[in-house]
Amino acid sequence: MVDILKLFTPVESVNAQEAKTYIDEHEEGSYTLLDVRQPAEYEEARIPGAKLIPLPQLTDSLDELDPSKPTIVYCAIGGRSRMAAQLLSGKGFNKVYNLKGGIKAWNGVKAEGPPDLGLELIAKDQTPEDIYILAYGMESVMGDFYRSIANQTNDAPLGDLLSQLALIEDRHKDYLWQIYQSMKPTDQDSDKLQARANKSLMEGGLSVDEVLNRYAEYTKNRQDLLDLSMMLETQALDLYLRLGDKVTDETSKELLRKIGDEEKGHLASLGRLREESVTKA
Repeated sequence: MVDILKLFTPVESVNAQEAKTYIDEHEEGSYTLLDVRQPAEYEEARIPGAKLIPLPQLTDSLDELDPSKPTIVYCAIGGRSRMAAQLLSGKGFNKVYNLKGGIKAWNGVKAEGPPDLGLELIAKDQTPEDIYILAYGMESVMGDFYRSIANQTNDAPLGDLLSQLALIEDRHKDYLWQIYQSMKPTDQDSDKLQARANKSLMEGGLSVDEVLNRYAEYTKNRQDLLDLSMMLETQALDLYLRLGDKVTDETSKELLRKIGDEEKGHLASLGRLREESVTKA
């Protein structure tokens, strides 16, 4: 017989800043970020990497979650997530936190797009090598994108920023190679892997043409360019984390989580550049 009272166990609430700090300070894969809204709400805006399980489906989807990991639950304003968090806690989940105020109160970056956006790029049984090649290609295209715009602008400060962003992408590629080597120490032929990389997709799975057609005006000044860069990096972070939830191979999951951690650091760097830009404006 089910003890109904246990399904409504009181849970701890965290505000948006506390949740953001927790996410920033913890490695990907060490916690679960759960969105219990409806798919249309998730598509409009979400916290990057959040797993979508609408509240009405939660009781039938508990096997998709790890009860041993801390879980941060959010919805639109905090009501549905409080109910979901209570249910999870009553079901024996270790640590459950309700995001007070929901995504409306969230003061961090947000991703958007359908729940399956970009997931077709990787199969469930994809190898670490395949994932490395995908990520490396997207980083390469981002660097080339920034350099191309830098070569076309007559605005010297903007050109310097674009060159700086391109160098960040180069460092990110070096990091990708380092973590790949740590997982596949017998495979040292980076040129062969790089030759297989897709050179048409930017981070987040968008094509260069898509970005230029939709966001060309955002490449004309420093602040807009940084906003565009942060948007693309946010979409990339969201994609890598959702891919990590999809793949079944543990080494592949670990690789995607490490890439996600690096993307969080990359976003933090862009945020600091954005703040400096506003201060100087």
